[in-house]
Amino acid sequence: MLVALLNFAYFGVEFTVASTIGSVSLFADSIDFLEDASVNLLILAALGWTARRRASVGMLLAAMLLVPGIATLWTAWEKFNTLVAPDPIPLSIAGLGALGVNLTCAVMLARHRHREGSLTKAAFLSARNDALANVAIISAGFVTALVWRSAWPDLMVGLGIALMNADAAREVWQAARSERRASS
Repeated sequence: MLVALLNFAYFGVEFTVASTIGSVSLFADSIDFLEDASVNLLILAALGWTARRRASVGMLLAAMLLVPGIATLWTAWEKFNTLVAPDPIPLSIAGLGALGVNLTCAVMLARHRHREGSLTKAAFLSARNDALANVAIISAGFVTALVWRSAWPDLMVGLGIALMNADAAREVWQAARSERRASS
């Protein structure tokens, strides 16, 4: 529950900053925070369910992991029309705050990462991928500030986040299918 609440709270922070500075990577990450809050609430609700029913929820979660990627692709498409660099300081600060939230969540979820099943895999992969994405967002801010004043570092990170979410969705789907077969 605490992981879900932290994710929901930081969604609001990051979405506001992303909207203010026009950042694709922060937009992608903010939508991912909202998705993570939903995923963790679903996981919490499904923990007492049968293995077959949990596997069905795992398949739903795999589909949910694709939502941030699709939203990011749409935002990136719009950004290609303007190619204005986001303000690198708020970009880096928001990324640093997100890293703190995601590392806190990853530490809370780490003890569950070796359990079998798609639900625990979904929760841990989300936290791990998000921390990696946050390091990339911070780096994009530094590159934009110090090396290359361009929209491209932000766009590349945003698209990288979309790819990470797609890969996590694939892994969770495979775990859910295996879980469903084992419960039959």
